[in-house]
Amino acid sequence: MKKLIRLLYEVHRWLGIALAVFMLMWFFSGLVIMYSPTITQTRSGQLAHAETLSPEVGWLSLGEAWERSAQQRQTLAKPKDAKPDEVVGIIDARLVRSAGNPLWLIEDSQGQRFALSALDGSLHKTSIEEALTIADYWHGRSESAGLAQAQYLATLDKTILLRNQDALSPFHQIAIGDDGGQVLISEKTGEVLHASNTVSRAFYWAGNWLHLFKPLEALGYGKIRNDVQLWSGLLATVATLTGLIIGWLRWRPGIGGRPTYSQGRTQPYREFWFKWHFWTGLIGGTVMLFWAGSGFLDTNPNKIFSQTNPNRQEIMRYMGQALPETMMAWQPVLPLNLAMAVGGEDVVELSWKHLDHAAVLIAHTRDGQRLPQGVDGAKSRFDEASLLAALSRVIAKTTAASPVLLQDYDDYYYARQDQSQVEKPLPVWRVTLADDENTQWYIDPQDGKLLSKVDRRARIFRWAYSALHHWDFGWLKYRPLWDVWMLVWVSFGLVLTVSSLVIGWRRLKQTFGFKKTRARKQTPRKVRYAMQGAAKEQQL
Repeated sequence: MKKLIRLLYEVHRWLGIALAVFMLMWFFSGLVIMYSPTITQTRSGQLAHAETLSPEVGWLSLGEAWERSAQQRQTLAKPKDAKPDEVVGIIDARLVRSAGNPLWLIEDSQGQRFALSALDGSLHKTSIEEALTIADYWHGRSESAGLAQAQYLATLDKTILLRNQDALSPFHQIAIGDDGGQVLISEKTGEVLHASNTVSRAFYWAGNWLHLFKPLEALGYGKIRNDVQLWSGLLATVATLTGLIIGWLRWRPGIGGRPTYSQGRTQPYREFWFKWHFWTGLIGGTVMLFWAGSGFLDTNPNKIFSQTNPNRQEIMRYMGQALPETMMAWQPVLPLNLAMAVGGEDVVELSWKHLDHAAVLIAHTRDGQRLPQGVDGAKSRFDEASLLAALSRVIAKTTAASPVLLQDYDDYYYARQDQSQVEKPLPVWRVTLADDENTQWYIDPQDGKLLSKVDRRARIFRWAYSALHHWDFGWLKYRPLWDVWMLVWVSFGLVLTVSSLVIGWRRLKQTFGFKKTRARKQTPRKVRYAMQGAAKEQQL
């Protein structure tokens, strides 16, 4: 038993010394992330800064643009998993203005993203000049206002500032304004994917960049970043757990007449940093353990957790191969009654969604409203029967229970603190399957989109990672209660890790220091002070 306890102490001591800097960086960067402004643009931000659509007579229908671009689209690089004889369909089609150009923004069934001109059907790529115009419009600046104009910096194939946006690469990097403003604009679609200034980028570098080990990518070690994050998270969990056990073993509260330490102390330490380390670890150790363990699970070791996003094959089976005639033949117009109802200048996008032979046309306003359009042959929204029929193509022989229309978020479909109902729409259908995983599908009734797929492993991940890392459940998800909760425990973590650094540094000096230094430390403090005083008197 003594050997086991000794091993417990040694593991905690040396893991703590090895990880003290990392854990201090995690707590500091986590605190920065809590209050970092959003620099990766959300759907809400893109709509708010979009150009007014104002369709004009003569613009091409989706079908015409699709047909005229057939030869050019064949020259696009195919995804590695694309089949040679695969029939390419349309998952998403949106009509927008970009630098004054009317464009159909397309996402096809192979996962490719591109823009087609609504004037001649050609494959459109955003030029540098157009990117400058888009950046000026985004920031609301013009030469007549006497403000700084956009300046081209570079065109990047990849950037650390964006995640999961490879389908929209390359990106034009544009500088604008006197505050270090920058935007990243997709060359393929003209969409603004990132907007920041010097302050918001500083928050990013001090927050997300450090927290997620992004410096490894900057140094060319991006392939091992996930492994480094996995092992450091695992070792931090072990260090925290062993420290928590040691704390409970050494705590003597004197309950029931049991002995305490000398002078009635409930812990064995007299020195300042040791006492702070003990109490912050004992009180906050459980929350620290949750953070370390959930950070380890975030790396999804051995792929034990399933993804909540439907894969491309599921989406295509759900939508079907058909491209409805109404969707392909409709000529772009803006109904007069819609323009009068919301103000024509507020309509910034028209989008088509389809499920097999049924389709809906939706107008998107600058403030995120979705307004169904009355078009001959199209539905105003997909009914329950259409959605269940589409879902049956995905779930095969598995039966589905009666769907429930959710008017509010639940534990598995909810908006994060930087999201609104534009990103996470309501109401939604929740369809539960009668399978071994008790799988739940969430579907947007307005446009029929598959929003999320949650099975047993995804539910475990939601509680084991998100709940214990972000504390986004129950009453804790409401501010300012969430802020108070997080700030208290992050403060404990910062004190705990700073004390770890001090104690660890002293241990290293004691273990690897020179003999003369160790001998000096062994001299009693009073004797040492007397010797120093005598030396000063001799000098005088």
